[in-house]
Amino acid sequence: MNTRVIPIVDLRQAPAFGLQGDLQREQPTGLLGDALGRPLHDLRISVTDRCNFRCVYCMPKDVFDQQYNFLPHSSLLSFEEITRVARQFVAHGVHKIRLTGGEPLLRKHIERLVGMLAALRTPDGREIDLTLTTNGTLLRQKAQALKDAGLKRVTVSLDSLDDAGFRLMNDVDFPVARVLDGIDAAMAAGLGPVKVNMVVKKGVNDDQILPMARHFKGTPVILRFIEYMDVGSSNGWRMDEVLPSREVVQRIAAELPLVEVDPNYTGETAERWRYVDGGGEIGVISSVTQAFCQDCSRARLSTEGQVYTCLFGSEGHDLRAIVRGSDDDALLAGAIARLWRGRGDRYSELRSEQPARPLRKVEMSYIGG
Repeated sequence: MNTRVIPIVDLRQAPAFGLQGDLQREQPTGLLGDALGRPLHDLRISVTDRCNFRCVYCMPKDVFDQQYNFLPHSSLLSFEEITRVARQFVAHGVHKIRLTGGEPLLRKHIERLVGMLAALRTPDGREIDLTLTTNGTLLRQKAQALKDAGLKRVTVSLDSLDDAGFRLMNDVDFPVARVLDGIDAAMAAGLGPVKVNMVVKKGVNDDQILPMARHFKGTPVILRFIEYMDVGSSNGWRMDEVLPSREVVQRIAAELPLVEVDPNYTGETAERWRYVDGGGEIGVISSVTQAFCQDCSRARLSTEGQVYTCLFGSEGHDLRAIVRGSDDDALLAGAIARLWRGRGDRYSELRSEQPARPLRKVEMSYIGG
C-alpha cells in the first residue's frame, strides 16, 4: 500500500488578522450583528488540538504522525482564560457553547472547565446551553463527572457500525462497541438527548446509512447525517464523494417512512425528520448542497485563542494576545465586537461560484466542527 502525503499549511501560529490598530473599549449590550445582520449566538471552543483517532477525513496518519508537532501546553488558553473570553462572548449574546477539539476529553480535568463555563449567565440571567462533541472513547469514564459539573448534552461522532470498517476509518484499530458503550454511559448520566453525527462519504461508508438508522431507531438518540465537507486541506475532498442529504433521506424513507418536522430554532443546522411510526427522529446537515450561511450565528475559538468566524476560514483573529496583555474586559469585549461586526463570511454559498478552493484553510482538527 502506497503512502500518500498531503502537505498542509499550519495556521496555528498565523499572525493576528483583523484586530490591528487601536482597539476600542466597549460594554456589551447582548445584541451584536455582523456585516450581513447575523447575530452572535453560538460559540465553539476547541480545548485541544490532539486526538486519539486518526480518521482519514480529519487527521490522516500520513500527516498527523508521531513526528507531528502539536501545540505545547504553554500555548493553550488556560481554563481561566477560556472562561474569561467566553464570558465576553456571552455578554455579547452567545447563549450556546460547545466544547470541541481535537478530542476534548483528552484535555486533563476538562470537567473543571465545564463547571466554570456552566456558571456563566446570559445578560437576562439564563443558564447557557453547554454541550460537548466527542468521539466517545472516554465517555464511559467521564460521563457522570461531566454531568455533575454542569454539562447539558453530548454529541458523539460515529461513522460506521461495521466494526472492521470503523477500525479502518479511525485508523487506530478502535472497536465500535466501546463507542456504543460510551453512548449508553452518556444516556445513563442524563447527558441527553444524545446526538450521534455520521459523516457520509460516498463509496466509503454510505452503506452504513440504513444500519445506523435501524440501530438507533426506537431509542432516545438523535442520529444526524452530515455531508462530507471540504474543511481544511488534508482530507483530499472531492465533490463526487459527497452524497447529497436528500438521497440519505430517500434511502431511509424507502424502508422507514419519515415526515419532515419544523426546526427547533432559527439557524438550526440540521433539517429534522421524524419516523412516521413514532420511533424517534433523524437529522441531515447539508452544508455542501444546501448551504445555510444566511443563518449562521457561530464563532469558533481555537485552543490557543484564535477566533475564526467561519468553519472554512483561513485567517484567525488573535484574542490570546489581548487576554494575556491586559486585564481590561471592556477592551476584550471591544475586540470581539469589532471582528464580528466585520464578518461577511458565506463560503458555502459561494463554493459553486469559485473555480478553485482557497490554498489556506484551517483544519477541522484544529477548530472542531
